[in-house]
Amino acid sequence: MFPTNYNENPFIVIWELTRACQLNCLHCRAEAQYIRDPRELTFQEGQKLIDEIRQMGNPMLVFSGGDPLMREDVYDLADYAVKQGVRVSMTPSATPNVTREAIRKAKEVGLSRWAFSLDGPNEEIHDRFRGTSGSFQLTMKAIEYLNELEIPIQINTTVSRYNLEHLDAMAALVERLNCVLWSVFFLVPTGRGKDSDMISPVEHERVFRWLYELSKKAKFDIKTTAAQHYRRVVIQQKMREKAQGADAIRYEDALTKGLTGQIDGLGRAPKGVNDGNGFVFISHIGDVYPSGLLPIVTGNVRDQGLASIYRESPVFQALRNPDGFKGKCGVCEFRHVCGGSRSRAFAMTGDYLESEPFCVYIPKGVTL
Repeated sequence: MFPTNYNENPFIVIWELTRACQLNCLHCRAEAQYIRDPRELTFQEGQKLIDEIRQMGNPMLVFSGGDPLMREDVYDLADYAVKQGVRVSMTPSATPNVTREAIRKAKEVGLSRWAFSLDGPNEEIHDRFRGTSGSFQLTMKAIEYLNELEIPIQINTTVSRYNLEHLDAMAALVERLNCVLWSVFFLVPTGRGKDSDMISPVEHERVFRWLYELSKKAKFDIKTTAAQHYRRVVIQQKMREKAQGADAIRYEDALTKGLTGQIDGLGRAPKGVNDGNGFVFISHIGDVYPSGLLPIVTGNVRDQGLASIYRESPVFQALRNPDGFKGKCGVCEFRHVCGGSRSRAFAMTGDYLESEPFCVYIPKGVTL
């Protein structure tokens, strides 16, 4: 059973196994390098971390990077986690490391899903974004292997000014590739990502509405990252659609009626996950962050248990209290479902409690 009391336990844990990667992506949060850092958590430290994660209500665990395949012990770590009953997925980079044999080994170990990034519907757009020629073709070949081995495929796409006008083609490609989930990220300017790479607040709103309409007809599921205000759009759209019916949806019913997601095989949360609120990130050297996009160190698993950092850190506690958010986010009627991207607030203002700067919604009672 997945945890739902985010004050106690996260819904999802991201562990950055390494920052080593052969790609040079324009938006890389980690500013990944070509060689591994000797300070990475060791295999034994990784086992201890997995044990701690298991004891925190057994949240989902994602091996991330950099490129997790740059660690030779990645399958041993996955095998250990699966044998402890932990549900593990992995987000490798599309490099020559992703062979049919590597994917077969992952299936034998018991990884529940693979996720690959696709940031354009063709080589020109995707390879430019990834900073490496041939990345698109490697990704297509890897997905072909995954389909052959009947391993569920998740596609991650970061929306930016470079691909905004190609999202229809991207959705068609995700469907053609037989993917179960399209995870749509909205760029946060951290690491190599720049303010100028982001789409505008109005464009965010337009994409949210488009995603909602797509979700009603697509064969794959859709979830968003760093786009907490998409939940507000979904609720508003459903309220409009049912306004004339006897079962009209109220804001207060949003969680119980499942409008913000549900626990299922695709890993959707039962309520809104946000930075530090149902979400925790562990870096390659053991530093603990509210998310990989919110670069505030709250402790290190080499010095302190993950559970105590997550539960007791003043930063985590503040992030789990939407009533304490500043500006319109703190008074918004959707604050307990949405809360705005704390990462983007920090990136744009230097204050993780400030209002989501790329949300156009004006809450009830706020006068301009």
